[in-house]
Amino acid sequence: MKPPFASSPSPAISRAMSDDPFSDPNPPINDTDRKKRLTFRAWRRGFKEADLIMGRFAEARLEGLSPAELDEFERLLDAPDTEVYAWITGRAETPSNYDGPVLDALKGFRHEAIVSDGPGGN
Repeated sequence: MKPPFASSPSPAISRAMSDDPFSDPNPPINDTDRKKRLTFRAWRRGFKEADLIMGRFAEARLEGLSPAELDEFERLLDAPDTEVYAWITGRAETPSNYDGPVLDALKGFRHEAIVSDGPGGN
């Protein structure tokens, strides 16, 4: 009789470990799954105002972004919510390492959303 926890190892467990301590153990994901993950993260920032802007932006614009722009959007998702929101709204100056075309698009998108959601909007 087999012990209750004895089973064949799953493919993830049976993979050989790398000798490189800095290698990424996660397999790369395809563009579609990456965009889904980024959209999920954009809607769940933890700061509702930032969620609304970044989540709507992700749903409307991620499909058209290049891989470099996706990297930029992901960097913005990694930044603190209140800081990103302040950069988008113009309440704080954007540090040069975050300033780029995606943040510019987010700023413009915020204004588009306000106009379309405001009085008389759709």
